[in-house]
Amino acid sequence: MKSETFKFTAIPENTEQLQALKEAELTSPFATAALSVLVLCNYEKDKEKTIEMLNFLKGPQPLSVYETQFLRDRLSGKGYKTFSFFEGSSPENNYTPTQPYTITVFDNPYSYDNEGYAKIYMHSSGADSDRYLSLRRKGDKWYVWEIFYLSDIRVPQKDDPWA
Repeated sequence: MKSETFKFTAIPENTEQLQALKEAELTSPFATAALSVLVLCNYEKDKEKTIEMLNFLKGPQPLSVYETQFLRDRLSGKGYKTFSFFEGSSPENNYTPTQPYTITVFDNPYSYDNEGYAKIYMHSSGADSDRYLSLRRKGDKWYVWEIFYLSDIRVPQKDDPWA
């Protein structure tokens, strides 16, 4: 099992800021996976700019109408989900990560079962099991194929009536 840790000083707000990051070369499935989480942290602030950034990460196949609706359904009012993947976040601190934004992504023995595809995993501080996304390679670049890491997690303590 291989893992890589990425540190980001800020959340990109547009495609130009995203492309300025060294990880935006997309030559590693680990970097592309980390960037996908970072980009989705902007969703509640600016959906359109976030979709533009995701389309950059998706490469030659932009988000479908279904995928756009999926993001809306999973993230509207629940932007904390993406912050849960960064170090220092927890339900108790309302998923406020430490700075810089630090995320560790990893593979497993089954990550590369299908040639040209990869499943990269990450841990959410609000979930009991690891989450993943699927990536697809084209040439020497890795693009987001399918996002599977947006299932519900424990609500932030501020929103938990039982806390």
